[in-house]
Amino acid sequence: MSAPDQDKPQRGIRSYVLRQGRLTTGQQNALDRHWGDFGVDFTEVSLDLAEIFGNDHPVTLEIGFGNGESLITQAASEPGRNFLGIEVHRPGVGHCLHLAVESQLANLRLSNHDATEVLGQQIADASIDTLQLFFPDPWHKKRHHKRRILQPAFIDTVHRKLIHGGRLHLATDWQDYAEHMQLEMDAVADRFELVSTDRGDRPMTKFEQRGLRLGHGVWDFVYQAL
Repeated sequence: MSAPDQDKPQRGIRSYVLRQGRLTTGQQNALDRHWGDFGVDFTEVSLDLAEIFGNDHPVTLEIGFGNGESLITQAASEPGRNFLGIEVHRPGVGHCLHLAVESQLANLRLSNHDATEVLGQQIADASIDTLQLFFPDPWHKKRHHKRRILQPAFIDTVHRKLIHGGRLHLATDWQDYAEHMQLEMDAVADRFELVSTDRGDRPMTKFEQRGLRLGHGVWDFVYQAL
């Protein structure tokens, strides 16, 4: 059945700029040959996650997985958990598909669409065990802060989609965005409890490793839905 009207996002300011870039031959081949195996097309109908994955294992949803390498690492190391990744940039999706085929993963599905629309219209309430938002665009200029994905309406939607006791894991390498994350989440302390500021088992990306070598900070926040 269709998702409730309250879940339908208001079209307007987007939290990303779509820079598609050129697909490599391998990325295009992966999309052409394997999207049917791993891809989830966007519709305005709620997904039956148990049907999509063929089991009722807990589901981790990651928004903005980049080239997918850390998502692949997680899915390969946790076969008893399902992973749904959302990414708007097709080269990244193609790269992730290629890696998924190489790793012969059965617990991974991918969406190439606006995450706020997928979350609002395709994901049923109380169906996600963990939601990961790693290194979203910080939109560091003050006039662009309104484009940051972590805003009250987004947090409200995330809370509805998580199961009771589910987790929201945030990570950023911008101190200003880390402070923004804390302020936004402090405002919903009646619905989310901060349970950790450690990276935990989050795979470290090459970009993150490079940043740490250059002395950049990384901030993780893990919240539990109340």
